[in-house]
Amino acid sequence: MTIRVLIIEDEKLIRWSLRQKFEARGYEVREFENGTKALQAFDGETYDLIMLDYKLPDMTGLDILRNVRETDSDVVVTMMTAFSSIENAVDAIKLGAYDYVTKPFDMDELLRTADKALETTKLRREVRELRKHLQHEYGVDRIIGEHPKMLELFDVIKRVASSGASTVFLRGDSGTGKDLVARVIHYNSERAPRPFMNITCTALSESLLESELFGHEKGAFTDAKTTKKGLFELSDGGTIFLDEVGDMPPNLQAKLLRFLEERTFRRVGGTSELSVDVRVIAATNRDIDKAIAEGKFRSDLMFRLNVIPIYLPPLRDRGDDVRLLARHFVARLSTEFRKPITRIEDAAYEKLGAYPWPGNVRELRNVIERAVLLCKGDTVTADDIVLGRLESKESSATSEFTLPAEGIDLHQLEANLVRQALARTSNNQTHAAKLLGLSRDAFRYRLEKLGIL
Repeated sequence: MTIRVLIIEDEKLIRWSLRQKFEARGYEVREFENGTKALQAFDGETYDLIMLDYKLPDMTGLDILRNVRETDSDVVVTMMTAFSSIENAVDAIKLGAYDYVTKPFDMDELLRTADKALETTKLRREVRELRKHLQHEYGVDRIIGEHPKMLELFDVIKRVASSGASTVFLRGDSGTGKDLVARVIHYNSERAPRPFMNITCTALSESLLESELFGHEKGAFTDAKTTKKGLFELSDGGTIFLDEVGDMPPNLQAKLLRFLEERTFRRVGGTSELSVDVRVIAATNRDIDKAIAEGKFRSDLMFRLNVIPIYLPPLRDRGDDVRLLARHFVARLSTEFRKPITRIEDAAYEKLGAYPWPGNVRELRNVIERAVLLCKGDTVTADDIVLGRLESKESSATSEFTLPAEGIDLHQLEANLVRQALARTSNNQTHAAKLLGLSRDAFRYRLEKLGIL
């Protein structure tokens, strides 16, 4: 792709010198001696770098810079001037100039500055394309569903995303898509250009979770060799998603409550109050009312989180959405696995529709993925659909398992047992880990190792 450079400079010799240097590098160059002509040429055009003189015959470079910033926020602008002053430089930087160089300048040094500026333009445009991709990937229309409950959910998501709500509480069974909804809210809001950070509150020990969320100061504990920013700091201006917040340790619940009330916090081992602007989206599949009654979750934290509650309906209550999702997953996975599957037979649909889906959409995707992989023709049949309750029958046989003479694939056996545990517990990782006699961290390690996450 050709790099395009715009030179706006009233001194002919400087324009000529810059043009010679840039064209020698293969760049496409346009040059103008005044601001009026340059702005006319800039309208509707895209440039990678603008070399802009501060003092022009008809206007100042700052006037042009303001116009450029309104038209193209990605292009970098380097100001050139023979009338250097700190005030002028500050004004230029405030308006978005990348750099400010004083005439007469060293041409080699100027070209090095131009190289850095062009790299900045490239990165800005890559980030913009990534944001566009994410906004497309996490548009509200990417959530599959036509049931009235889902249409109502879509409306709520749109209104919450466009609102100034700083706290959102997602509730629903495991596998209903809370992580997806959190991302859709973020990428369809004004916060989309800022970071989206997420963490599962049960994935780490209490001390590590506190450090991850709030950061720590150097020397706060034995391994704290440097100061570390937490997710709240890193997501400033954006969104932080706290998954499985219902299982957060009591001490951290108190610290989270304080943050939600005051929007300030201290790093672990710190004394300074830090303030950030963050939208907090919390999620749980736990029965919060029961947890509060048992003294395992703070009622005041629940009230603070529950400012805007959003309930995600289970798949069993969504009627024909099962068929809709099945078609979507077959189309997507058959493309991914390069299998020529074009349809699902009616008997397979009936089998899918009769199942209660304790693991919800996540479980349906896993079932369809397996069906696509097992499918021998262009049609997914009922025999290709292996449901959780069938795997439960297999699990009793597995407990009496003896090694066959021909041996077995241990990796596949372990993956099968992990999937059975997830299916039996409706994808609750804590309970699934207990079924296998593992700690939750050890279970998550196996999920990652086996590629099941």
